[in-house]
Amino acid sequence: MTERDLLPTRQPRPRTYLMCPPEHYVVEYAINPWMDTTTPVDTALAVKQWDGLRQTMVDLGHTVHVLNPTPGLPDMVFAANGAFVVDGVAYGAKFRYPQRADEAAGHRAFYEARDDYRFVAPTQINEGEGDFAYLPNAHGGIALAGYGFRTEPAAHAEAAEALGRPVISLKLVDPRFYHLDVALAALDDENVTYFPGAFSEASQQVLAQLFPNAVIADEADALAFALNLVSDGHNVVINTESAAYGEKVAAAGYHPVMVELGELKKGGGSIKCCIAELRD
Repeated sequence: MTERDLLPTRQPRPRTYLMCPPEHYVVEYAINPWMDTTTPVDTALAVKQWDGLRQTMVDLGHTVHVLNPTPGLPDMVFAANGAFVVDGVAYGAKFRYPQRADEAAGHRAFYEARDDYRFVAPTQINEGEGDFAYLPNAHGGIALAGYGFRTEPAAHAEAAEALGRPVISLKLVDPRFYHLDVALAALDDENVTYFPGAFSEASQQVLAQLFPNAVIADEADALAFALNLVSDGHNVVINTESAAYGEKVAAAGYHPVMVELGELKKGGGSIKCCIAELRD
């Protein structure tokens, strides 16, 4: 019997996602360390890469809804930032920077137009799944929430009240990892992967206690946006720059699925930033 034979069997679970095509994607302002207004952006290539990601999710058996993009909102492609949805309740986003503020209305309209979701308008600054992650089978069902750069800690309490779930606050300390979703990701319904150096020492201790079997990423993985991934519990969709990290998740029994999304990295995002999960 080999070591791989002893790994747990990873089972995919069909998911429902929301994505927004990058038809208006450009980098015309800089609100994170990855954005450089002097670097040209190929919008047509971004659309092609985005559609490859959308098709990958469909091919894996998931449902993908598409949010119509709004002219003048180039970052709307990063659909994960528009809300945080748990048990059919959508806790809306309130963006930190004015350049993205109007995106919130498009997301709100999507949820309010559907009978299967209840939208909760935020009063506190938060950027949706950019700074929230949900694990339904971990410790009875908990949300992890980042703060330090974009989302205010007060939004964590507001989310807990809106969703009726415990919310664990984690402090981000490295501006390169300005959102939780570039420093940590859920691999399945009860386990995570993360880069410890993105978090304060106290938050590292919290994560180590909650997730002793986490897949630990290194700095090179995090800088390649490896942790900005989407997983269905078996298939882990990551960008093609993250081959070394793909070997780590494979060693833990998951199946890495590589997708090219380099043009979107110029805006400071990758796989997860483009995909919001809709949890009924």
